[in-house]
Amino acid sequence: MNKGSKRLLQYKKNVYSQAGEDGIIEKILYELPVKDNWCVEFGAWDGQHLSNTRNLIENDNYNSIQIEANNDKYKDLVNFYGQNNNVTTVNSLVGWEPKNNLDCILKDTGVPVSFDFLSIDIDGNDYHVLSAFSEFSPKVICIEFNPTFPVIARFVQKADVSINQGCSILSLVELAEKKGYKLVALLRFNAFFVKEEFFYLFDIEDNSPECLWEDMSYLTYVSVGFDGTIFVSGKKTLSWHPGVRISDGGMQVLPSFIRAFPDNYSTIQQMWFSIFVFFSNIKVKVTFGKIKGRLKALFKSN
Repeated sequence: MNKGSKRLLQYKKNVYSQAGEDGIIEKILYELPVKDNWCVEFGAWDGQHLSNTRNLIENDNYNSIQIEANNDKYKDLVNFYGQNNNVTTVNSLVGWEPKNNLDCILKDTGVPVSFDFLSIDIDGNDYHVLSAFSEFSPKVICIEFNPTFPVIARFVQKADVSINQGCSILSLVELAEKKGYKLVALLRFNAFFVKEEFFYLFDIEDNSPECLWEDMSYLTYVSVGFDGTIFVSGKKTLSWHPGVRISDGGMQVLPSFIRAFPDNYSTIQQMWFSIFVFFSNIKVKVTFGKIKGRLKALFKSN
């Protein structure tokens, strides 16, 4: 068995997946001492597009629960798997409340409590749905994270179905560990966790996100000059909005006339900087017109 923290990455392979997930899933499951040949995926989409379970169903004879909330895509899912007796399709939004969490949805499906593999890919509230279920404990979990956050950042979007922001890998790892899971591999968008009792099987010397994360191409870096100028480097694009770039000019916080090293400020610059900070720290939102009016009143009083 090869050693090294990133050893699982050598098994990357796409049959139907997006970034090598199929090969890593196969390898992780191969290493497990006990399997029941059950997998669950949500959002399953149409059962075909960039699926993390289709390969298991078609080539490894897996039983599966396929969950999709979108009505149109669910119809496609039913059409695709309608003749497969090993697949149960569910039209439901997996949430984080007792009435709609994964425990509630799976309880009457016949899937084993400790089924082999769970794929979570819902483009936003992945963290919250992972946090919410406790009755089922899949052996392996593949879950999406937002690769634009650095490994040292903690971020979790608000639990809201109308928001699509995601979570950072660090926040996801901390949650998974509380639930008894260990990180074993990282791809561009997906993190792989195994139950703590199986972690020893993978000979991973260091499973920290810093060590396992190989593809950091989605990161954009923001740096600040001594004069307050903001510089952007790295990917410099809105990754899910093609063609929209992040520019240095669009990121500036300080107006150009006070963008200087503070020790070199003139008296007028110091005054304008104080005004800028004052209004920047106002907690209540005000319109530009109100700001303009307050500035005029401030100068008249002086």
